[in-house]
Amino acid sequence: MPHITTYFSARRAALILGGIAMAATAGGCAQLKGRQGYVADPLLTDAITPGVDNRESVEKTLGRPTFVGQFSDNEYYYVSRETRQLAFATPRPVAQQVLRVRFDAAGNVAAVDRTGLELVSKINPEGDKTPTLGRERSFFEDIFGNIGAVGAPGAGAPGGNGP
Repeated sequence: MPHITTYFSARRAALILGGIAMAATAGGCAQLKGRQGYVADPLLTDAITPGVDNRESVEKTLGRPTFVGQFSDNEYYYVSRETRQLAFATPRPVAQQVLRVRFDAAGNVAAVDRTGLELVSKINPEGDKTPTLGRERSFFEDIFGNIGAVGAPGAGAPGGNGP
């Protein structure tokens, strides 16, 4: 009977090793979660009220903005994004919030706007090569293509006195 016990213990060891290998392999396929930018608290962002708050109270409530408007400093932007990623794949956004706080000339809150993933655009490049207009030239034609072009018939004489 010892040979049956050895068979079952070898089979049991193989099952355990197989289970460990599957767990290690499956662990590499887990989704990685990422968060970038401002960590938005809905209670605080909902508290900003047009006509009541000003620039100072917004900074005290929400902190410094992610960035200020490009053409005037009368707009604050708070940007938050959540992403998911599998192994080595490119991260893809699953949630995004852009909170824009606009101020009037006196520095009081004029409006608060929120946008999400509906404004995110996915841009696909044209492939590995950038399409260009013009001739198709090889590497060597680019390097040696102008040899003999100087002083060629119809190119004109040196000094600008052409035919």
